[in-house]
This record gives sequence, C-alpha cells and structure tokens, in this order.
Amino acid sequence: MTRKTVRIAMNGVTGRMGYRQHLVRSILALREQGGLDLGDGTVLWPEPILVGRREHALKALAERHGLEHVATDVDAVLADESVDIYFDAQVTSAREEAIRKAIAAGKHIYTEKPTATGLDGALELARLANAAGVKHGVVQDKLFLPGLLKLKRLIDGGFFGRILSVRGEFGYWVFEGDWQEAQRPSWNYRSEDGGGIVVDMFPHWEYVLHELFGRVKSVQALTATHIPQRWDENGKPYDATADDAAYGVFELEGGAIAQINSSWTVRVNRDELVEFQVDGTEGSAVAGLRGCRVQHRSATPKPVWNPDIPATEAFRDQWQEVPDNGEFDNGFKAQWELFLKHVYAGAPYHWDLLAGARGVQLAELGLRSSAEGRRLDVPEIAL
Repeated sequence: MTRKTVRIAMNGVTGRMGYRQHLVRSILALREQGGLDLGDGTVLWPEPILVGRREHALKALAERHGLEHVATDVDAVLADESVDIYFDAQVTSAREEAIRKAIAAGKHIYTEKPTATGLDGALELARLANAAGVKHGVVQDKLFLPGLLKLKRLIDGGFFGRILSVRGEFGYWVFEGDWQEAQRPSWNYRSEDGGGIVVDMFPHWEYVLHELFGRVKSVQALTATHIPQRWDENGKPYDATADDAAYGVFELEGGAIAQINSSWTVRVNRDELVEFQVDGTEGSAVAGLRGCRVQHRSATPKPVWNPDIPATEAFRDQWQEVPDNGEFDNGFKAQWELFLKHVYAGAPYHWDLLAGARGVQLAELGLRSSAEGRRLDVPEIAL
C-alpha cells in the first residue's frame, strides 16, 4: 500500500462550518480512518494547512488537533508548489478574489457556496478554472443527507409516479443577540457584508431541486427583514440590512412546482430543521435531514372536511418510516471523498464551479424578483 500525502490549504477554518464540518468531521475524520483508499493500492493522506487572518486562533486549533501547519499569508501558501488543493470557507465577500489567486497558482479548487457575490463573477471563476486545467468542486452537502438520499432512492424507484409538487420548510429562530447570544455571526444580517438568507440558502435550493426534481425554470420570491435591529458579537446594536426570511415559488422542468420557505425568524414546529414534502400521483414523502416518511396511494386515507368536530385520526401516524438500509456517513465528508477521488483517481464529479454559478444565479434572480414584484425566468447558463 502506497501512502500519498495531499497538502490542502484550508482557508476559513476558524468559522463554524469551516471548522466543524470541513476540518473536524471531514479532513480529520479521514485521517482518523487511516486516509482515503483509492482502491488501486494508494491511500491519500490529507495534510491540512490552516489558513486565516487570526494567527492565535489558528495556532489554538492546530494545537487542539495535533496539526503542524498554520499560515496567515495566503499568497505564500499558494506559491508553495507542495500545496495541491485550495479550500475556501471564508465569508462570501472574500471568496472570489482568493479563488482567482488559487486558480492562477494552479491549485485544484474546492469551495463553499456561494462561489461569488454575483453571477458574472461566478461564471468567470468557472471559465478561469477550466482554462487553467485545474479540477474544481463546490460543496453541495444537502444532497448527501440521509433523508435526501432516501428521497432520491424513492424517486429513482418510481415511487411517486408523476411528481406534482415539492414543499420545503427551512429555518429556526436566531436570537437577536441582546438578551441571548445569537447562533449565527452578525455579518449574516448585513447585506453590505454579503449577508442575507437568499444569498445563503437559494444556492442550496437550486442544487436540491435541480438534482432531485428538475432544473429551475422560473422563480418568484418575496423577501423580508422581519427583525430590523440585532446585536453583534460585542453586544453592540446594529441595523440588520439583509433579508432574514424568503418565501419562494419555483417552476421546475417537467412541470412540478416547488414552494420553499426559508427563515431565521421562525420557531420550529416540525421534526427537523428542514423538511421537504413531495407529492406525486402514486405516493407522497416527507424528508428531513435524516428521516423520511412515506404514504403510498394504496394506503392514503380519505379525510373529510368537518370543522364542527375534533379530528378523529392522527394524520402523522398514517405515514411509514423509510428504513436506512445502509450506513450514512457525514455528508460533508462523503463529498470530500468524492472530490479527492476526482482529483487523484479521475472519478467523475459534476458539482463544479458551473454548478456553483447556477446557485448564485438563482439567488440573484430571487432578490431581483422580490425587488421587482414579479416572476422571473431562470435561463440556462453555460461557459
């Protein structure tokens, strides 16, 4: 067995997602399992270089996890020929420039979303990466959630018949920060810093809808800033200028209609923080992060509307749980493995910077739709 060391510059690992999901649950988890076996006698050994602006925070992370390499000079890291991959989990406003530099340095690119602050920039990144001949991938983690993997299994098996509609509910109450500390960073609520729930979540909804149900053909959205003032990490009040809720209707190729509510101002009354109900001619399903319940046409009850008497049946009890039928790994780790196999073993991989650009496009059109108060077509994009 041959061990090949893969040096990965990880920019933004002091942030919540960069640290928890990408460093700890993905890269360090791969090291804990002995590396990634490519199946040809080669094992990839990821060697992360923690990159960021705060050296003391980087050193603390490195010491906590027994890592050797930290850096605050991104240009110096990119100039190092031993570095194979550049990963970006920074704030959105800093991402495009950093990825451009990494492409120019000949590094393979793996990045969080959105890939840029606008469609033109996102498409240019994809063009530059293709021209440079580097491999590139964009995190599309929700496709690897156990609940959505079960939903995909149902779709592939023809369970639904003709799919009619998709209804999604996502969100939770993010504390304002005055009497209880907020769970999300304050920049998320300032549009001038790249914040907003549309910019954050519409790229997710684009790839979920595209991959499972069909390309998004049109969007009609209404956004809101329900809470106009919040308190930052230092306890100081600030104006929340970004949208904290978005209500979207998406027309899909094939005829299905999707409705997705996204909100950081909603209290959860559902089993999971995100749920999708899919209704088809032959059956329906409700999928969350991990679970998935179904109701087939043959087992569908016959409710009768009568507001004068209490409900005589527990509707939720009439659904059947879809079994795991296998083990589901962490979704971020699973996609990291696929990307590494793409780079070093030539495995197929289509979640690239062009796919990332589609997410930026949908967010851009969603914001425009809300501003103009009308439905907008979503044209196909290509390089």
